[in-house]
Amino acid sequence: MFKILCNVILVFTLSVAVKAQNNPYIIQVNAEGIPVKEAKIQIKALGIKLHSDSNGIVKIKSIKSGKYSITCSAESHYQTTNTYILNSESTDTLKISLTLIQESFKEFVVTGTLKTVKRSESPVPVEVYNRAFFKKNPTSNLFDALQNVNGVRPQLNCNICNTGDIHINGLEGPYTMILIDGMPIVSSLSTVYGLSGIPNSLVEQIEIVKGPASSLYGSEAVGGLINVITVTPNRAPLFSADFFATTWGEYNTDLSYKFSFGKNADVLNGLNFYHFGNTIDKNLDGFTDITLQERISLFQKWSFARKDFRAFNVAFRYFYEDRWGGETNWTPQFRGGDSIYAESIFTNRFEIMGNYQLPVKEKVMLSFSYNQHKQNSYYGTTPFMAEQRIGFGQLVWDKTKGKHDLLGGIAIRHTYYDDNTTATFDEDSLNPRNMISQILLPGIFLQDEFKLSKKHIVLTGIRYDYNSAHGNILTPRFAYKLKWNPTNIFRFNFGTGFRVVNLFTEDHAALTGAREVSIKNALSPERSVNFNINNLRKIVSKKKNVLGIDISAFYTHFTTELLQITNPIPIQ
Repeated sequence: MFKILCNVILVFTLSVAVKAQNNPYIIQVNAEGIPVKEAKIQIKALGIKLHSDSNGIVKIKSIKSGKYSITCSAESHYQTTNTYILNSESTDTLKISLTLIQESFKEFVVTGTLKTVKRSESPVPVEVYNRAFFKKNPTSNLFDALQNVNGVRPQLNCNICNTGDIHINGLEGPYTMILIDGMPIVSSLSTVYGLSGIPNSLVEQIEIVKGPASSLYGSEAVGGLINVITVTPNRAPLFSADFFATTWGEYNTDLSYKFSFGKNADVLNGLNFYHFGNTIDKNLDGFTDITLQERISLFQKWSFARKDFRAFNVAFRYFYEDRWGGETNWTPQFRGGDSIYAESIFTNRFEIMGNYQLPVKEKVMLSFSYNQHKQNSYYGTTPFMAEQRIGFGQLVWDKTKGKHDLLGGIAIRHTYYDDNTTATFDEDSLNPRNMISQILLPGIFLQDEFKLSKKHIVLTGIRYDYNSAHGNILTPRFAYKLKWNPTNIFRFNFGTGFRVVNLFTEDHAALTGAREVSIKNALSPERSVNFNINNLRKIVSKKKNVLGIDISAFYTHFTTELLQITNPIPIQ
């Protein structure tokens, strides 16, 4: 009986020992109580390199008891290295806590690929500036606020009327595309006087892409693009009021108020008013140093709650501006006269934009916009009367299949433009202003983002457009991202771009002075090839301070000349 009892105890002891040896050692990684997946656990002394699963769990099959230094790292988190005493027979779970580095690592962007992704995951480098940035740099409009952004240079092109444009990577303003909520509604005529009409109070976030993006956005996205993302009603305060004044006599007021309309709609209303009526001539040359301006911008955005959190937003904006610059003794009664010189511009602009996610199984988004821009101006005695209307619609299909992140879409853009210059003049037409004033631009595009591995991502894309005035246009795109580690990312981008030229809207100096403007033939689109290399490095100190280093190099080559001038045709 005693022998039988001893054998039972021996068998039980051996089975427990075997069971203990077969049980893996468990490490759990979390941040603020939330499991961290894809966290890297490294124990150099044992040559162990493992990654946590979706529950933040790492299982080590066998381990010798002892004292080990364990390094734990994960994207968007601070790396930790600590010493732990591990017991191979213990069934307790070792818990390692990580800390998020900073908010910039959690930013989400949509501009680079038309998909909502983490900024660090995008193969296209995207710079993000939120509302906190604009509060630290208070200005009356977006144009002035962007002066503090590296690589983006707002530039005044006229000392009299203070028109300006935004340069990216050293290219002139017309090569920069301005989007509002992803809609190309700031272009051509509105790039001259429309930029100063976008108030900072309207902005939730600004995303900037340096380099060509015509494969996704079409015409004008040659040097880069700026996407102005407007405030979402459900994230806006119930009431907000901002006011500032300067010693030069500038006054700016921003007001916003939101309310609920029924159970499923939130409505945000905004008002921006800017006034500068102080005639200043510091250099005593008899001309105003700063253009006198008075403008008002009204904004309303509707956000609708739908089943399965599908998107539906509609926004409206009206903008009016009266500005003039010139001889200090000018008054409105001299407008268009030849006795006292001044440049006087009235601008009327209306916009509507929105997006609607279709109620289908697949993720399909319909986006639409319409804007009407009227300009009534005199440059001395030369009148410039122009009107532009742009309608835009786009249907985008978003699909993930295996390692492929696909995006496809169709778009159509109709532009109506008319002015009193040779730009819309045709001697042989019965209606001299009906030759090139309307352009239809349908297009189709396809993009594939392929994950070769955790570190390597390749993006390819192509777009085909048919311009009713210029014919077929093909724009390919290629991007590559190498993530050495969560704080060191290398990106390479290649793309082509094209842009339709609008001569007088882009250079109003052609309307001033004693000159004659002549055009030999129709203006062809400008085409370009661009290479862009970017390296983003974030250095984290022991005190958890972060130093960001962003290095970019770019090259742009244009393959189409703008125009040649012969056979003069005077301005009408």
